[in-house]
Amino acid sequence: MQTILVTDDDRQIVRLVSSYLEQAGYRILTAYDGEATLRLARTERPDLLVLDLMLPDRDGYSIVQTLRSDPHLGGMPIIMLTARVEDTDRIVGLELGADDYIGKPFNPREVVARVRAVLRRGAGPPQLPQRLSYGAINLDLDAHRATLAGAPLDLTPSEFDLLALLMRNPGHAFTRLDLIEQGLGYAYAGMERTVDSHIKNLRKKIERDPHAAPLIETVYGVGYRLRQE
Repeated sequence: MQTILVTDDDRQIVRLVSSYLEQAGYRILTAYDGEATLRLARTERPDLLVLDLMLPDRDGYSIVQTLRSDPHLGGMPIIMLTARVEDTDRIVGLELGADDYIGKPFNPREVVARVRAVLRRGAGPPQLPQRLSYGAINLDLDAHRATLAGAPLDLTPSEFDLLALLMRNPGHAFTRLDLIEQGLGYAYAGMERTVDSHIKNLRKKIERDPHAAPLIETVYGVGYRLRQE
């Protein structure tokens, strides 16, 4: 049974989300502030975190930053659940490493669907080849492990799946919608712009030489492609 940590300072929202996720077959942990969230994340190692952005002691952005910098928790999938739905808020959250962003008010069934989608991405589709290589980058799809020049490459589930799609198709230009549907497995209104945040984070992690040509190329008016080796 997979474990989901649900954090929100509104206890009614926690009860609602937890109830629907429990009915979907997940084990639920709950927290109402940032410190409790980090403590549970470190001790229980949940499979996914549903995180409110506005908490009484610290904001969700700082929690995402803390988790992403932790070598043991950096790959934990995170879905932000918040009333702040401006594009700038969404982009900041995704650039810090969140995998998805759901605005309030929300349909709890949508939360369950998003949790399932993110966890499926983290598990990796079984029909794909087990390993992909591109230059110094290696992906083990079965173990969901990435390395760069032999060193571990800390990718979020969304970054891992987008990179896998690009590595399977070097030189092919994908639209943002293609990357969402084929790489992440779902699409919904307004998601196209969030791809830019995921690509920006990927570039920071795999393009270590500032003087080298970019590995992920921007195709203006279209989207992105992985440079042909």
